[in-house]
Amino acid sequence: MTDSILLPAVADALAVHGVSHEVLECSPELADTAEFCAHYGFALDQAANTILVASKKVEPPRYAVCVVLGTTRLDVNRSVRALLDVKRASFADADTTTALTGMLVGGVTVPGIEGLPVYVDRAVMDAPRVVMGGGNRSSKIVLAPAELLKLPGVEVVDGLGTPREPAEMPGE
Repeated sequence: MTDSILLPAVADALAVHGVSHEVLECSPELADTAEFCAHYGFALDQAANTILVASKKVEPPRYAVCVVLGTTRLDVNRSVRALLDVKRASFADADTTTALTGMLVGGVTVPGIEGLPVYVDRAVMDAPRVVMGGGNRSSKIVLAPAELLKLPGVEVVDGLGTPREPAEMPGE
């Protein structure tokens, strides 16, 4: 598969920063983590979810991009609030996510995002390889997590994700 199916900003960032990766095509209706993993044979602990978090109760609003494994929940109430130095933070809605990243939910990924802090959970870095969005709902990238460190603004954070209970697992 070639980079041509990726969102152009994602393909450009991967090339400019020399990020080694593979590209996978996926059906847009299967782009969400649980559906993608079940259909394409990836384990949830191989999926790196990229989530935009917002704190709109401060001026100017603060945003951050966070990456956690599919087996964990993003710790918005403690970790992300502390990183943003705010009292309240929440998942950004789809419109805000698209406006700030240029990407669709289900395809949001670190390459191609500029001007926002990017926090990656240490557990992501411990995986041998992960699958992430391609910037749209019809592509994914697979890479060694250390490749993310080639991108600007990426910071590894311990405890950004917390383990999900089995009943909370996507698709369970």
